[in-house]
Amino acid sequence: MAIVYDELMALQIPAREQGYGPKDCILYALGVGLGQDPMDEDQLGFVYEKNLKALPTMAAVLGHPGFWMRELKTGIDWVRIVNGEQGVRLHRPLKIEDTVVGRQHIVEVIDKGAGKGALVLTERKVADKTTGQPIATVTQTTFCRADGGFGGPRREAPEPHPIPTRAPDSVCDLATRPEAALIYRLSGDRNPLHADPAVAKEAGFPRPILHGLGNFGLAGHAVLKTMCGYDPQKLVAFACRFSAPVFPGETLRTEMWRDGEVVSFRTRVVERDVVAVNNGRAEVRP
Repeated sequence: MAIVYDELMALQIPAREQGYGPKDCILYALGVGLGQDPMDEDQLGFVYEKNLKALPTMAAVLGHPGFWMRELKTGIDWVRIVNGEQGVRLHRPLKIEDTVVGRQHIVEVIDKGAGKGALVLTERKVADKTTGQPIATVTQTTFCRADGGFGGPRREAPEPHPIPTRAPDSVCDLATRPEAALIYRLSGDRNPLHADPAVAKEAGFPRPILHGLGNFGLAGHAVLKTMCGYDPQKLVAFACRFSAPVFPGETLRTEMWRDGEVVSFRTRVVERDVVAVNNGRAEVRP
């Protein structure tokens, strides 16, 4: 099987209705590393039901259609896909309990050429089921490593957000748990790449890797802590590019540059000195 451009562009991804509550908010926060210090009251606000708050980056998993690249007729080699870029824009702060509907569609499919892979760009609108009011817009670029050369029209990928050349204004180190991927997958992404050693090896990794969206949430934690004082209402938008895998148990160092309401960021794996999250751009309220 191979990608057929017109068929993939016309693919109808079923809408997803999802109810969630405090337990889901807590589980997501634990999956992206909050609560490791039980005496940190700022983090406790996201992992304990007393005065509970929802992390803004949780919008990325709401109304998610599931593993549609495997379950629908796409022509994609799903074993070899990785998350290339991710973004969320919040139209209002997340509630700790709600029922939402996510409607996802394919924006573009970019053929990078034989042996170079393909990019699938998607957008998901997440809305309140009862009122229809928009909650978040979620964007994603999936890198399909084994699917280039299918003959799609030539397109250029969007330019990434540039990182400033000056020294970072702030730095935040966050440790990841050895079982982080096993916890995070309970928030919706059950790709066995992140749990099954045999699948990870088939995909070319020595062991299961952290979810791209897990790294996304960890970088979001760093920005929320450093630039927003753990106030989720101050983080309006958050987007980044994934540039290297992260293995559970490694330490992530997020470097940040603030220019007005825009925070540029990138995240480095301390133990291997490789950049795992790059070209990050967040919008924060004063």
